[in-house]
Amino acid sequence: MVTRATDEAERPNAMANEGHSIGRSPDHAQSPYWSLGTDQLVAELETTTSGLSSVDAAVRLGKFGPNALASRSAGSALAVFARQFRSPLVLILVFAAAVSMFVGEAREAAIIGAIVLASCVLSFTQEYGASRAMEALQQRVSRKATVLRDSLERMINVEDIVPGDVVCLSAGNLIPVDGVILEARDFNVSESVLTGETFPVVKSAGRSAPEAGIAQRTNAVFTGTSVRSGTAKVLAVATGARTEFALIAEALERRIPETQFARGIRMFGYLMTEIMLVIVILVFFANLLLHRPLIESLLFSLALAVGLTPELLPAIISVTLARGARMMAASGVIVRRLDAIENLGSMDLLCTDKTGTLTEGVIHLDGSFDVEGNASKEVLLWARLNATLQTGLKNPLDEAIANAQPGQDDLRGFTKLDEIPYDFVRKRLSVAVKGGKDEQILITKGAVQNVLDACVFVRGSDGQKSLGAAERQAIDERFRRWSGQGYRVLGLAIRRYQDNVGFSRDDETAMTFAGFLLFLDPPKEGVRETLSALASRGIAVKVISGDNRYVAAHLAEAVGLRSDRIMTGEDLSKMTKNGLLAGVRNTDLFVEIDPNQKEHIVEALRRSGHVVGYLGDGINDAPALHEADIGISVDTAVDVAREAADIILLKRDLGVLVRGVDDGRKTFANTMKYISITTSANFGNMISMAAASLYLPFLPLLAKQILLNNFLSDIPALAIASDNVDADQLRRPQHWDIRFVRRFMVSFGLVSSLFDFATFAFLLVVVHAAAAEFQTAWFVESLLTQLSILLVVRTRKTFWLSRPSRLLACLALAVGIVAVTMPYMRFAAWFGFVPLPLSVLAGLLSISAAYVLVSELTKGWVFEHGSRAHRPTARLLQSRKVLRSKQ
Repeated sequence: MVTRATDEAERPNAMANEGHSIGRSPDHAQSPYWSLGTDQLVAELETTTSGLSSVDAAVRLGKFGPNALASRSAGSALAVFARQFRSPLVLILVFAAAVSMFVGEAREAAIIGAIVLASCVLSFTQEYGASRAMEALQQRVSRKATVLRDSLERMINVEDIVPGDVVCLSAGNLIPVDGVILEARDFNVSESVLTGETFPVVKSAGRSAPEAGIAQRTNAVFTGTSVRSGTAKVLAVATGARTEFALIAEALERRIPETQFARGIRMFGYLMTEIMLVIVILVFFANLLLHRPLIESLLFSLALAVGLTPELLPAIISVTLARGARMMAASGVIVRRLDAIENLGSMDLLCTDKTGTLTEGVIHLDGSFDVEGNASKEVLLWARLNATLQTGLKNPLDEAIANAQPGQDDLRGFTKLDEIPYDFVRKRLSVAVKGGKDEQILITKGAVQNVLDACVFVRGSDGQKSLGAAERQAIDERFRRWSGQGYRVLGLAIRRYQDNVGFSRDDETAMTFAGFLLFLDPPKEGVRETLSALASRGIAVKVISGDNRYVAAHLAEAVGLRSDRIMTGEDLSKMTKNGLLAGVRNTDLFVEIDPNQKEHIVEALRRSGHVVGYLGDGINDAPALHEADIGISVDTAVDVAREAADIILLKRDLGVLVRGVDDGRKTFANTMKYISITTSANFGNMISMAAASLYLPFLPLLAKQILLNNFLSDIPALAIASDNVDADQLRRPQHWDIRFVRRFMVSFGLVSSLFDFATFAFLLVVVHAAAAEFQTAWFVESLLTQLSILLVVRTRKTFWLSRPSRLLACLALAVGIVAVTMPYMRFAAWFGFVPLPLSVLAGLLSISAAYVLVSELTKGWVFEHGSRAHRPTARLLQSRKVLRSKQ
């Protein structure tokens, strides 16, 4: 829990001073804004209760800056480039170059420095390009807010809000500023992001004590919190970095646990560091014991460390994820958090509501009926008054009612008096109107049972009568019959008043049940095929809906899902945590579910070992979106749902999500390729080099040759992000498995070392190579084997049956040509190379070809053995919660 009441008491006006510095009166310089009267605060901010003018707002935007937290992204190009030199490995090389310069090895220092600079430039170009691409994608899902400008309601970007603006808020909005409430109606705000308090807080206009902490300021709202119900107009006081959220954002960010993929990368880093430290320390002291020069031994040992480490891994991950994000954007999927791509590829269970995903999402009113099941124009009239005059949360049902043909009914004869906004506890909405005969009518519509709970009368063809057991049973039977036919059914009730001054929830009593509204949302065309496509990729679908069991079962049968395994919200409420864990495994339809239960269902599914995706777009979906491994929403969702999601669909279509899953799995696969390639080749070569250095009378490779080898082998790796991925790797969820990586590294490392020793024998026994010729030959062979293994392990198929991308193939071929021809180039002597006889070159090519064949056989054994041994393990590893950065 984050509370700051003490801090606020100590500095009651620290934020207020910055937030409303325009026209601040010296007499009130020490009064916090939440303790001031509305008129006084409006005067100090030099604004009005009807908002700013466009000209004034533009001036203030230039003065205060955009309403956004300070960017924690990549920053300027210079900052990104400077970051490349903060790597411990780069610093080690810089130290090595300095040592070489100090002992008089200027050429050695220059070569090391040039290689370091070239590596940093490569990494910079990839990371900077990736960050710019992501910034462009983020702009496509920028948030909007409604403000009063020039006395009119206007929709603007949240970043353009300034102090003095009047912001209009309603249910589902994320609050974009810190400010005070000018007017409110049934206004409830969730402040858990700041206070840790789970339940919404009632907010209203007024004053709070100067020493009040955040939780006690009932007249103020804060950036990052969300509106649960009701409406309000808020005067913006603090924006951007001057808000309460900005002051604690860093602390909140530090509390965010790492994702499962990030944890896997970290564990891989630990593994490589342990191996690197052991090899470096042993080789360094062994060379000293062999009376080799100190500086030469140090440089060789450090070069081994660099050669073993996949130092381009961060850049490879960045560019692979960024390219994946661009591919997904082209398919209609916007990634808000890059690590979500990896998580999407791991998803094996998708939870979704039915509206708009399994159905067309274009709801239309199919009929309005009285309690006896007869068509009723009067019920339609009351429903249209309720739907068109309410100003709270907009929803497709109200739009369907508003678009219905009114016949001869005319709404112009009615005047709105008041409204009681919808909330997820009452599950109903009421509007009070005044008719032509000065009669006041409170019209309530909502879930049938919730509307019935407010009724004591029923309106039949023979007039109004008491609502008894027989009448309730008749209403329930009609409700079940229509629901079983696939209709969404709402109830409608009225109550007549004489001269009621104001309306509140307490007035929703003693009402008369008037009739039903039937809505139809047919199954989406092609949804059966889409669900089949998800199933073929190892992704099961479960429906979590607030609708009743009959509607959900009817739809499930229509789209090909099981409809016999159902759990209702009432059933769930009676279960223990362990009971729910057992129950969710055998349930496909969760119906009549409330918002908190959605979160519990997702949590239980994750605990049962699934990697859960949740697709939702409403206020009540936000907790489940947070809880899921991968939160998915749509571009038209309410603010709080969009901000809780990792991925935004530009079109609410599961077909779009299928393509996104494929792109996520391609991204995961290409990231793992780099790890597999570097570990398989580097580990074997470095072990061989370390062992050879203990027995040879000279170093097997000079430090600068190791660094050059490492640099050249990294060039083709930059094209891995664009590499083709085999179709069989898209058919199942992808998982990180550090034990499989370790087995892969050791298996291919041993094969690599075996052929390295064969190369040593060829050079020493057959060719009788001197030091320079040995080093040149092994440099060529080592680089060729690293390029070969790239083509072998990039696919699980026989490598000549899987075509690499054109860029990857071209770069691998180009570096291979450089490896073979470098000893014959004019600058070869700078690196200590000498020309090789053609017989030696032919022998090296033969050894490399044999290495490719053995590696191909080894690959088949490793993948087959690994998939059998670790299939259960992957699921258990992924069952850990994948948390993301949530604001």
